[in-house]
Amino acid sequence: MDARPLATVLQSRRWGLAVAEVLLPLFPLEVVLLPEAPLPLHVFEDRYKRMIGECLEAQSRGSDREEFGVVLAREGEMQKVGCSARILEVTRRYDDGRLDIVTAGIRRFEVLYTTDEKPYLEGGVVFFDDAEESEAPTDKETQRVRDMLREFVRRTPQALEVPIDLPGPGDYYLSFRIAALLPADLAFKQQLLSVRSEADRLRRVAQAIELLTKKFDWTRKARELAGGNGHAQPRT
Repeated sequence: MDARPLATVLQSRRWGLAVAEVLLPLFPLEVVLLPEAPLPLHVFEDRYKRMIGECLEAQSRGSDREEFGVVLAREGEMQKVGCSARILEVTRRYDDGRLDIVTAGIRRFEVLYTTDEKPYLEGGVVFFDDAEESEAPTDKETQRVRDMLREFVRRTPQALEVPIDLPGPGDYYLSFRIAALLPADLAFKQQLLSVRSEADRLRRVAQAIELLTKKFDWTRKARELAGGNGHAQPRT
């Protein structure tokens, strides 16, 4: 398995503008994978066991075919924008061929078409990154969002999607790393995936943190009132 640090892989695969179309294995899931976000998977269907096996083989050869695409699919509809995943570790192999793996989001893509020539779905995709002329966030903006996340964690530690690991101010995809921690809905994360400006994404993430904080504050107060027959209970 490729032992290079994930940051090295990410840096080597960032794209400014759209590049040539490639054929990418697709894994439709009811989840939105964001760049640099972890995604553990239990692979049990035969078609996806084959797909993951081919990705692992490509990884062992050092081939650029090691990635597969994760796309949001629900209610019979698959989104057109997704994120490629790289297998970081196989944590368990079962006797019947099932696999437990840990993956991470690498780069975003747009699906142009799909084909079912193989047992699993493949898509002709174009990878993309932020537009070259897009606005960069200021240090003040990034610090504000990080402070908002800290406050959200302090007030609602039980709400986090994954164990907390506060992103550093110099992280390339600060917006995605913070969004991956939040219990935001799939529609928000899918929309964020399509935005090609880090400054714009950070503003949206800040708004999401603000709304989530208000939501959890309201829920906590409602529970206190319900438990006290209309009177808030003192905190101990």
